Amino acid sequence: MRELVEQLKRLEEPVTVVFDGRPVEMENTGKVEVLFASRRGRNAADDDIAALAASAEEPLRVVTSDGELAGRVRRSGAEVVGAGTFRARLDEL
Repeated sequence: MRELVEQLKRLEEPVTVVFDGRPVEMENTGKVEVLFASRRGRNAADDDIAALAASAEEPLRVVTSDGELAGRVRRSGAEVVGAGTFRARLDEL
């Protein structure tokens, strides 16, 4: 998780990352906001991501390769980027 957050800091745009699992101390920076799923269980982080997309004032860009989550956030107007495509972008930085 920490390694991903460090990589996300290299992007030139603000990023929110939502992790499943038990919360651990992570430093939020101005560019990367770290959140943990609000509950445990199946689709916990997905539900939080879908809620973020639904409540956003402007459409979000959501990185996921999960077809169900992609459909949910698209219905809220979000753009979906596949995880592989996003990973390649991070690797280029």
